[in-house]
Amino acid sequence: MNERNEQPDATPPAPRSTPSVNAGEAGGTAPAPPAGNGAARGRTSEGGLNLKPSGRLPAQRSADAARGAPQEGSATIENPVFACRDVNVFYDAKQALREVSIDVGRRQVLALIGPSGCGKSTFLRCLNRMNDTIPGARVTGTIQLDGRDIHDPSLDVVQLRARIGMVFQKPNPFPKSIYDNVAYGPRIHGLARSRAQLDDIVCSSLTRAGLWEEVKDRLSSPGTGLSGGQQQRLCIARTIAVQPEVILMDEPCSALDPIATARIEDLIDELRESYAIVIVTHSMQQAARVSQRTAYFHLGELIEVGDTDRVFTNPRHRLTEDYITGRFG
Repeated sequence: MNERNEQPDATPPAPRSTPSVNAGEAGGTAPAPPAGNGAARGRTSEGGLNLKPSGRLPAQRSADAARGAPQEGSATIENPVFACRDVNVFYDAKQALREVSIDVGRRQVLALIGPSGCGKSTFLRCLNRMNDTIPGARVTGTIQLDGRDIHDPSLDVVQLRARIGMVFQKPNPFPKSIYDNVAYGPRIHGLARSRAQLDDIVCSSLTRAGLWEEVKDRLSSPGTGLSGGQQQRLCIARTIAVQPEVILMDEPCSALDPIATARIEDLIDELRESYAIVIVTHSMQQAARVSQRTAYFHLGELIEVGDTDRVFTNPRHRLTEDYITGRFG
């Protein structure tokens, strides 16, 4: 209801006692977001990230949200590694994604958040054409990698997937030795001309994945004999061994304990200096810790995308606010 439409003699409602209400809100001016890019993360030492938005959305924005308004925030960026426009995904007659347009920046982490079934993983699989392996799946729209459409018939899908690495929700090391797990990709793609070069690739990949010191004396042992967190880092080492441009991660920490999760998150922060990373996560705290941009999906639509600190502290869409504050999802 709009209080301005009430009669002048109507009894005014009691003032709200919410701490975030201030004089600026009383005058109709939205509160300013917290200053500084690190405002959201600066609160983690005070007992965890405060995900409560700094202000409420105006009534008109709420009405737009209920009608499913177009995505909020800037989906385009300068010189992206991926440029996606009007992407739709169908599984037979069911439409899983609707008109998704977003860019993926170089040397930064893009976090995809949203409730289960909203299309996050479906979109992630579009980026390396994993949906091609699903019977009845159909993708429309354009997805460009460095300016070239990844659905170009002349494009070799095997080479495409070498440029776009994938780390899955559950660690999936090959039933081979630790050494052969990492060496497999460079071997089939011809990246090493000698055993010495292959040794260097294995060593450097395991080092970058933070695993070398733990396994250097047992490289011939089965990769499946490692702990869950070690297996996931082995899979990351296997991914970066073929020198990809982009790394896709589909909930890489969902099956790991907090200590292993922290190590993976530290690794993600290090890897983004060399790679573009797109991560699907159900943990909003994790998205806030590791990403520079965040995209919120809802029922197959991209609702909002923007700088992570801004999305978590001052969301522009009511659906985004409701999700990050725990009202649903």
